[in-house]
Formats: sequence, structure tokens, C-alpha cells
Amino acid sequence: MTARTVLEGAEIARALTRISHEIVEANKGADDLVLVGIPTRGSLLARRIAENISRFEGVEVPAYQLDITMYRDDLAHNPTRSPQPTDMPVEGIDGATVVLVDDVLFSGRTVRAALDALNDHGRPRAVRLAALVDRGHRELPIRADYIGKNLPSAKHERIQVRLEEVDGIDEVAISTVDEAAIGAADPVGAA
Repeated sequence: MTARTVLEGAEIARALTRISHEIVEANKGADDLVLVGIPTRGSLLARRIAENISRFEGVEVPAYQLDITMYRDDLAHNPTRSPQPTDMPVEGIDGATVVLVDDVLFSGRTVRAALDALNDHGRPRAVRLAALVDRGHRELPIRADYIGKNLPSAKHERIQVRLEEVDGIDEVAISTVDEAAIGAADPVGAA
């Protein structure tokens, strides 16, 4: 497998700063704004965006983590997935503008699962989607409202988002998978 870096740390920081400003502008401020990250890296990105918005607007913006494992439509094909903690407010998210945050937007199936999971925590006024990378290949009619980078890729390529908090480095890389390995594993990256 060969990999090339397509975003480095400074570029990721700039993309998140831009996304943060776009969210505030679209929401007309930070009032009633809640960020909800999809584990693992989406949660970390949500926290970074919340920190940016708090710095720009001078108000605390909550960032939560929402496990979607049991809502996935591929659970039967991949039963080894282990649930992650969900950290959502007890009072729910009724009336809030929720921005779902994920690292890579691919088929749209992860976002569909997140929307289903979100319904168990209340009825937000609006739900928006932010993704650091949109790689295309949608299977469902889902699109991001805020995108760090559009990165067209082949289905057999893998997009890897690495973040300092878990990987020791901030970068986005694209890997080319050996064609013979395509049938043996799931090389397509995040959904």
C-alpha cells in the first residue's frame, strides 16, 4: 500500500477554522448551537471546532460524542465493531441547531446512522453536517453543509485522517490499495 499526504497539520487547522466561521455565520452566532461528533475522529474534530467558535464568539459551545454502532446497516457484516461511549446531554437537544461532525464523508451510511441515533436524544430545530474530507461515492442522498476539503478518490483507495490526540500527528493521507487485496478486505476507508 502506498500513501501520500494530502493535508498536513496547518492545512487541517485552517480548514477547521474556516468551517468554524461558516457554522457561526450560517447560524447567525453561537446561540443554541450544539456540535455532535461521530467517534472517534469526528468527536475530536467537533471539540476543535467548538473551541474555535468559543474563541471567536466568547461563549461556550458544547461538543458531544454520539455512538452510532447499533444504528449501522452493516453491523451484520462487521459484528466486531465495538460501541463507543455516548456523551449527550440528559436534557436532550430539543430546539438546538445540531452540527454533526465526521472526519470523512463517503457513502453517507454513517451519517444516516447518526441521524437515527440523534433522534433518540431529542428533536433539534435543525441538523447540519460538517466533514473534514468529502471523498464522494455517495450511496444515499446526503451532503455536507461544511467541508474542509473535497477529495475525489477511487473506491479502492483509503482516506486516513490522523489526529494528534490519537495518532500523534495531524494529517490526511490517501492510500492506494493493491488491487489483489480489494476482495480480501474492506479497503475503502470511512463510510
